[in-house]
Amino acid sequence: MMQQYLRIKSQYPEILLFYRMGDFYELFFDDARRAASLLDITLTARGHSAGQPIPMAGVPFHSVESYLAKLVRKGESVAICEQLGDPAKSKGPLERQIVRIITPGTVTDEALLDERQETLAAAAARDGERFGLAWLDLAAGRFTVLQSLGCNALAAELERLKPAELLVSEGALGEQLARTGTALRTRPPWHFELASASRLLTDQLGTLDLKGFGVDELPLAICAAGALLQYVRDTQKSALPHIRSLHVEERTDTLILDAATRRNLELDASLAGNSDATLFALIDACVTAMGSRQLRRWLNRPLTDQAVLRARYQALGALIDRRRFEEVREQLHGVGDVERILARVALRSARPRDLTQLRASLGSLPALRCGLAAIDSPLVLQLRDRIHEHRDVIELLSAAIASEPSAFVRDGDVIAAGYDAELDELRRIATHTDEFLLELERRERERTGIAGLKLGYNRVQGFFIEIARKDAERVPKDYIRRQTVKSAERFITQELKGFEDKVLSARDRALAREKELYEAILTQLIDRLGLMQDTAGALAELDALAALAERACSLEWTRPELVAEPRLVIEAGRHPVVERFSESPFVPNDLRLETGRCMLIITGPNMGGKSTYMRQAALIVLLAHMGSYVPADSTLIGPLDRIFTRIGAADDLAGGRSTFMVEMTEAANILHNATARSLILMDEIGRGTSTFDGLSLAWATARHIATRLKSFTLFATHYFELTTLAAEVEGCANVHLDATEHGDGIVFLHAVK
Repeated sequence: MMQQYLRIKSQYPEILLFYRMGDFYELFFDDARRAASLLDITLTARGHSAGQPIPMAGVPFHSVESYLAKLVRKGESVAICEQLGDPAKSKGPLERQIVRIITPGTVTDEALLDERQETLAAAAARDGERFGLAWLDLAAGRFTVLQSLGCNALAAELERLKPAELLVSEGALGEQLARTGTALRTRPPWHFELASASRLLTDQLGTLDLKGFGVDELPLAICAAGALLQYVRDTQKSALPHIRSLHVEERTDTLILDAATRRNLELDASLAGNSDATLFALIDACVTAMGSRQLRRWLNRPLTDQAVLRARYQALGALIDRRRFEEVREQLHGVGDVERILARVALRSARPRDLTQLRASLGSLPALRCGLAAIDSPLVLQLRDRIHEHRDVIELLSAAIASEPSAFVRDGDVIAAGYDAELDELRRIATHTDEFLLELERRERERTGIAGLKLGYNRVQGFFIEIARKDAERVPKDYIRRQTVKSAERFITQELKGFEDKVLSARDRALAREKELYEAILTQLIDRLGLMQDTAGALAELDALAALAERACSLEWTRPELVAEPRLVIEAGRHPVVERFSESPFVPNDLRLETGRCMLIITGPNMGGKSTYMRQAALIVLLAHMGSYVPADSTLIGPLDRIFTRIGAADDLAGGRSTFMVEMTEAANILHNATARSLILMDEIGRGTSTFDGLSLAWATARHIATRLKSFTLFATHYFELTTLAAEVEGCANVHLDATEHGDGIVFLHAVK
């Protein structure tokens, strides 16, 4: 057995091997030590190697998911090695093989996933200073690529996507990738070769070439996607029928946010590292988990296409009208995580209760579609057309799957009675055991005259007749002694042995038949995956829209207006998160930036509200560009291409950068990449050095932005000398926030004047 273990382990030396032995998964040697430490389980020993005890640790197979979840959360990968033979029939070591490899980026089991956040695996292919990036949500089958990314753009995309693991070619790490904070996995260079990647992708997508997906002229994206697909195939050990398309993202149609801006605006993670007081936590009123994930994608990829945004605004207005979103949300309460259930179906890892949830979810769709027909919105009606009723799937699952099946197919009672005549007959034989045993027990008592005779069963001995020792001499000659226990003798007869063989065989055959039927049902569902995936995508978008409608209504947000000329005008704007979590009334403020007034120099005391004022402007713009209503009385927004922020003071000790170095690096990024269509937030530039040098840096930076870049800029500073720029530079204006003395204290007015 140990030779078999070492042979299998040699194929996966870097990851933990869960080696199935009976009712446990065992780990040996260094794996056992690591697992015992990571999982807080007992470290024991089994046998010897080189004169030393072999360390061993194990977890029960029936509760393995909880242990896998702990390991995945800690960044570990696990190879699952299963027994393939029947222990009762095997004469030598049981045949075993790796059936799947669980990695942080390729998990699909419900217990291992955060239901409201995507779990992504990504790959980056490099050519000099340019990168191609591919990422895959295996639990949904969503496969996406980007090309022509520089180092900063790649860092921004990784900050947006937050992949659980990033694949790179051996020898292609580079300082930039090492600094991203993403868990890196090196793969052989030939996995990133263009020719092999193209063949792999066309084979997966069922096409002759990649032109139909728009990636044929994106070689780095193809290389990254091919390496990623090979990795997923290697880990899953199965076909991937739910990966049917490859989507190309363009940075030109998005409002670009770099990595620092995403962190500073606290979109879905606060600077303190939690997810509570964030913009996403505020707007996520989704009913379904897949709707929540869709909403997060919208937030993290704000669009610049005004036609798409206006369509979302119009849909929100139609849902808010007569509070129609309430009915939609009520109907969506009957919908489960269809997207991830379908992925598990495709990977043949779906459990019986996945199928009952799928059945219930699809069963709720006719009523939902009926309600959507009355909503006056082209976008909502488009989504309705994509939500199919799937009557054939409902009929199949209603006929085939029991109303309350067991948790696992191995436990039986999953297939509904009446679906398969052979299974029904096997079950009838197996379940009439009690009637036969009671009748046999009565007859044997009469035949032997032994009133204390009784029939029993255990897994070791099977069925037996138990007689007290004092009556042992009275047993008939046809009784065959099976076991002696403390106070009784156990026997079997030819009739009971024949019945035992028949019953146990029927039980085993019934379980085998159930497994066979269940696999056939999964095959039928896989044949219908395409339409069901389209339905799941439409349901997720509908839920996201209904959530935004509910938030707009509850929080008194208004529809923004998109205009063609460069303008950013906000009347009575509020910071959405601060307003929601503040105990005191929020003070709204106006903002006006346009041609001839592109920079505001903001002064005022600490805690006066300068940072809040700047951040609220960026968040209002961001909400508008994800298609949401915004926290303001009215909003006019012209074309924008990027949001930049230089806010806060933090060092990067791991990267060897001081607070001042971080500040200068971020400022340099803004000065090199901002355009006249960018929104810039700069807070206290120059504070990381001496007063004179800091003032010089702040002055030069503000003057360069105002005279050369002409970006819309909010420039907060403690250097009062900068207020003279308004008199020297066209387009620059001053605003300030006041505080006043009240008794022995200070009252911050938070009003911008």
